[in-house]
Amino acid sequence: MMSTENTAQFKGQTYLNLETFRKSGLGVRTPVWFVEQDGILYVRTIDGSGKVKRIRRNSQVRVAPCKVDGTLLGEWVDGRARLVDEQTARMVNRLLRRKYGLQKMLFDVMGLVRKRQPATIEIRLDNATLA
Repeated sequence: MMSTENTAQFKGQTYLNLETFRKSGLGVRTPVWFVEQDGILYVRTIDGSGKVKRIRRNSQVRVAPCKVDGTLLGEWVDGRARLVDEQTARMVNRLLRRKYGLQKMLFDVMGLVRKRQPATIEIRLDNATLA
């Protein structure tokens, strides 16, 4: 059973360390921006990236708050990840723009220039809701 103590650690954080798993079971950790809405964590990334491919194959993930370089600021929490529909992706993108401001707008422009398609990931923490 997950405690509120483990989920509250994400409040006010800038980065989330997202661990996805290869076919071999080896974990791959990636620091990413995230937002929380209604007890669910969301991450936006490039479609076709390694983490998206791994999540499509295996929805099991672990997350922990971290610094930009991936240094942990809290405890790992198990969860399940999946890609979301376009309506949810638009909502998440608005929340990310609100949270990250100009930095997010610059990343959006770079994505358009490079013609990269985004993917939005929903992460539901096991046995927990965000406090």
